[in-house]
Amino acid sequence: MPTPRVAAIHDLSGFGRCSLTVAIPILSAMGVQCCPLPTAFLSTHTGGFEGFTFLDMTEEIPKVAAHWKSLNLQFQSIYSGFLGSVQQIGLVEHFLQDFRGRDTIVVVDPVMGDHGEIYQTYTPAMCTGMARLAACADVITPNLTEAALLLNLPYTALQEGKTGYCEIVERLSMDGRRSVVLTGAVLSPEQTGAMCFDAKTGRSTAVQTSRIPREFHGTGDVFASVLTGALVQGASLPDAAAKAVDFVRICAERTALENLPMREGVDFEPLLGTLTATGGIR
Repeated sequence: MPTPRVAAIHDLSGFGRCSLTVAIPILSAMGVQCCPLPTAFLSTHTGGFEGFTFLDMTEEIPKVAAHWKSLNLQFQSIYSGFLGSVQQIGLVEHFLQDFRGRDTIVVVDPVMGDHGEIYQTYTPAMCTGMARLAACADVITPNLTEAALLLNLPYTALQEGKTGYCEIVERLSMDGRRSVVLTGAVLSPEQTGAMCFDAKTGRSTAVQTSRIPREFHGTGDVFASVLTGALVQGASLPDAAAKAVDFVRICAERTALENLPMREGVDFEPLLGTLTATGGIR
C-alpha cells in the first residue's frame, strides 16, 4: 500500500518542541508522510520565551493550497492545530473543501486556551471561527477549557469525573456525528488521560495512564500527532488514544528525570522508535 499522507496545518517554531517540529517527526516515525503547511514561523514558541520572532505566513497558505491542487494531491488526513487569525481559520475551511476526499480523516485540535483561560491572541471572533472549523471535523481533541468554549459554557460549569467527562464528549459529538477525544481527563489523583466518544460505535471510553506531576509545553501537539498517525494507519479511536496517552507519559517520564525546563517541551526524539510498526508501547 502507498504511504499514507497527512496535510499538517500548524505554526513552526524553531526552538521549543511543539506544532510542526512535533508533528513531522512523529508522523514520519509512524510510517506516515507529513506534508507541512506552516501558518507562521517563530524563532521559539510563545510560552515562557521573550523576544521571539514571528513571521506571518497567512498570504502563503492559499498559494500552497493552489499549487497542491494543481498537482492533484490527495490526503488520507488533514490535521490542523493552533491558528493565528480569523482569516487563517477561513483558509483552513477552504482547504478542507478543496482536499477532503471521501475517506479523508479531518482532525482538528481546537487550540484556544488551557486551565480555564483563553490564550491572549484569541478574540471572541476567533473562538467562534474555531468552533465553526471544529464542526467540519471527523475528530476533535479539545482540553477542558476548549470544550467549555465549544459548548459555550463557563469553564466552571463543566462537571469532571467519569460521568461528567462522558457528558462533555457526548455533547461535543454533535448528536454522534463526530468523534471527540477530551484530553486532560483525570479520573484519580494518580492517573490522567483522555475520554473518547467514538462516532463509529457510539460509545464513550476512558483511556488512562499514570500521571507525571509536572507540566510541559507541547504535550497536546504530541498527543494529537500520535492520535492522527494511528488513525491514519487504521487504529480504532480508543486504541489510537491509548497509544497517544502512553507515548505522552513515557516522554514526560523521561523529561522529568532530565529536569528539563517546562518551556522546552518533552524530550520525545529518543523515544520515536516506540511508535514505529515494529515498536510499540503496549
